[in-house]
Amino acid sequence: MISAYLYIRVSTDEQARRGYSLREQEERLLQYCHLNGIEVLGIIREDHSAKTFNRPEWQMLLVQLKKMRKTAVQILCVKWDRFSRSIEAAYEMIGVLRSLNTSINAIEQPVDVSIPENKMMLAIYLAVPEVENDRRALNVFYGMRKARREGRWMGSAIKGYINRVTPDGKKYIMPKLPEADIMKWIFEELSKGVYAAEQVRKMANEKGLQCERNNFWKIIRNPVYCGYVVVPAHKDEEMELVRGQHQPIISESLFYKVQDILNGNKRPLAVKIVSKDMLPLRGFLECPNCHRMLTGSASKGRHQHYYYYHCSSPDCGSRFKAEDVNDYFENHLLQYKLASEAGELFKMVVMDEYKSSRREELDERTLLYSKIEEQEEILANARRKLMKDEIDHSDFKIIKTECNEILKRLEVELTELPTSSENLRTIENLLDIVIVKYSNIDIHYKNAGIEEKRRIIGSMYPENLCFDGTGHRTARLNEALSLILLINSKLEDIKKGKDSLNLNLSPKVARRGIEPLFQE
Repeated sequence: MISAYLYIRVSTDEQARRGYSLREQEERLLQYCHLNGIEVLGIIREDHSAKTFNRPEWQMLLVQLKKMRKTAVQILCVKWDRFSRSIEAAYEMIGVLRSLNTSINAIEQPVDVSIPENKMMLAIYLAVPEVENDRRALNVFYGMRKARREGRWMGSAIKGYINRVTPDGKKYIMPKLPEADIMKWIFEELSKGVYAAEQVRKMANEKGLQCERNNFWKIIRNPVYCGYVVVPAHKDEEMELVRGQHQPIISESLFYKVQDILNGNKRPLAVKIVSKDMLPLRGFLECPNCHRMLTGSASKGRHQHYYYYHCSSPDCGSRFKAEDVNDYFENHLLQYKLASEAGELFKMVVMDEYKSSRREELDERTLLYSKIEEQEEILANARRKLMKDEIDHSDFKIIKTECNEILKRLEVELTELPTSSENLRTIENLLDIVIVKYSNIDIHYKNAGIEEKRRIIGSMYPENLCFDGTGHRTARLNEALSLILLINSKLEDIKKGKDSLNLNLSPKVARRGIEPLFQE
């Protein structure tokens, strides 16, 4: 009597569309065995893809067949596509089964391989499922590519968005709160160039965004956040960006500014060092002996931790109590209180200087226009060389892609360039912040948190301070702060009757000085 294992397999889509349910296959196979007098050794039920044979139930069946290799056994399935959808894997597995004294057949597509001509029919039965799979995959690929060209996001929503379906069945993505707000905050922080990307990621995780390091780098490079969808390059088609149908979270100018910073092309400020509350001066102090950077750390005592600033060189040995250094800084370095009259005069000087130099805005626009014309000329020259066969089509594609990318960024910068009135209001608002903060700088510093303290220190001293344990060497102040203090001292002299109203002030204010490094 012939003995056989019945192999039943379904995949999710086929079970729904074709009716290849496990129960239906089982009934057919059992009926076939009953009519042909075949003993059923077992029924193997599988719910895995047929592209490979890495299927749990199939592997368990192979283990059982190895134990029974002295006995001739047959495996029966309904059709050959239940066995495999890869002709290469199918022939390899048929060879494995033959070595185990086992044969396989399909009851609705029976093949007697003892007849040589029937092997051609077996090849067709095994090839058809693979062709169907490939055609289905190709249709899905081109369908998704067409959808991307229409500006639709395909697949699961990226961080900050959520998948939704319209009443007519079309899928789309929309901002998901509060993730969308966190993503906007991430791009704004990265655009400042203050913190490294990894530090921003950790701070975002504390705000509630769960994102691993590798995925974080991918999402901050994705233009979907500024309203575009990427259509990948395929064969002769170039990669392109199309305007998406979804709502953007950030502006184009902000996205490209972040990309420039990540690429190292632009960094407004030095990357900020995250410091503990007891070490606000960490990263701002210079060793008096070897002139290296002083770092900070805590030593564990019997009852508490004691904080120290110490040299980063193990051979130097410079070491100062953090409490003493912090007190010295508060008592001796923060005596820069701005008089109300000096604040108004400083604001007046800066605003007059800015109004007289509004030509800078026109110069910036002119520079952008000239860069756009330059890229257009490069593209035109490349097109002429292509027509004269001086360069091949692949080189032209590279030049065209690079020029189009640069042109897109320049056009965004030109569109986002603020008007003179907007710049005027911005400068005025920044000056008001400076005046308010420096009018009560000592109180503001003592009541501020660690991050705000470090912003104040960084805004006052563009260079590191050299502390020797009892005092500090004269450090260069921010140029705007120097001007404020000069005005302050001259006004004090006027009050005491020492001088006339001739302040001997230069009307020229440093460009960086009118833009404070800290804001509320």
